[in-house]
Amino acid sequence: MEIIVTYGPWFIGLALVAGLYMTWGVGANDLANAMGTSVGAGALTVKQAIIIAAVFEFAGAVLAGGSVTSTIRKGIIDPAGLEANPEYLVYGMLAALLSAGFWLMIASAKGWPVSTTHSIIGALVGFGLVGIGAESVQWDQIGSIVASWIISPAVGGLLAFLFMLSVRKLILNTPDPFEAARKWGPAYIFLVGFIISLVTITKGLSHIDINISTLMGTLISVAIGVLTALVGGMLLRRAKRDLEAEKDFRFASVEKVFAPMMIFTACAMAFAHGSNDVANGIGPLAAVVSIVESGGAILQKSALPLSILLVGGFGIVIGLVTMGYRVMMTIGKRITELTPTRGFCAELAAASTVVLASGTGLPVSTTHILVGAVMGVGLARGVGAIDMKMIGRIVTSWIITLPIAGAVAAVLFFILRAIFG
Repeated sequence: MEIIVTYGPWFIGLALVAGLYMTWGVGANDLANAMGTSVGAGALTVKQAIIIAAVFEFAGAVLAGGSVTSTIRKGIIDPAGLEANPEYLVYGMLAALLSAGFWLMIASAKGWPVSTTHSIIGALVGFGLVGIGAESVQWDQIGSIVASWIISPAVGGLLAFLFMLSVRKLILNTPDPFEAARKWGPAYIFLVGFIISLVTITKGLSHIDINISTLMGTLISVAIGVLTALVGGMLLRRAKRDLEAEKDFRFASVEKVFAPMMIFTACAMAFAHGSNDVANGIGPLAAVVSIVESGGAILQKSALPLSILLVGGFGIVIGLVTMGYRVMMTIGKRITELTPTRGFCAELAAASTVVLASGTGLPVSTTHILVGAVMGVGLARGVGAIDMKMIGRIVTSWIITLPIAGAVAAVLFFILRAIFG
């Protein structure tokens, strides 16, 4: 307790720096992947993607980021054995943030699309093993998270595959694909607005003391979906048929219809990323602030200040702006060839999977889901449309993330303990 009182301001200062460092890494790596489909499909420029991400990342973090944050803070390791030495938990949270941020910095510099969720969970487990003991690790929770790494890309891939098949049936395989695209486009845009708003209203607002019933939330979400579809319909009506381009590619005009539709899915993807992945950086930060402000008490429940959510959103956006371009092309260009129709289906599927997982409190990996979704739209054209060598490299980067983050966190824990202890 004495160490917490003596060095409390230092711990909070270090936590803010480490939290910004970690969320900067999230933006540089994971959010760049999230926006890569829009850029890779040619629907958005890098500058436009950054602007969209800046706005909707903040919205997702603030409005729907609290549920997953509680899982990252309390669900990975059990701090019950540290009542006598709460400073150990502070060291561990700082070590986890610094370790994950360090690994993400290296991976982003190399252009490797690793999982930030993997990084922080691996770091927390590494600290738990050396700082508390193997019994402190919530292995059942880890098991469910590991299962989500398999299930979530499968769900994202399946949804993307089904969306792509529906586009093919309702639009591409019709006598006039261009008119069919303008007809059905608002329905797809409705799904974007409805899914994102439903989960935000029913699951994400409770941590800022806004409680809305499921029925009312559903009705509001339908209204938002309809409004979104109306706005999208206005944009689609401006699309003009390109007869010259259709001579070389029959669906050239259809792709022009789907390009503005990808603006909606890009907004949804940024929002979904903020709602889920902001927890990776601010969960440990919130734990440190809670311990210091309580004078060393390890509380089972603690309020999540809005300011911490804002710190996380700010750090992620800065990461995207400064280094996101290095990894944005990996998913957008190197797994399968993306067009606006394929990119739209991939982003809609990925955003739906991420935001639904966020509503249930399960910290899934945006990278994994997007890879699954992009593979799903690729499989709609056959296995040959996917670069399996690139998939192999991506999976390898996922595998080495856990042990590296865990080992670095363990070393940093001992260093911090030696400095302050």
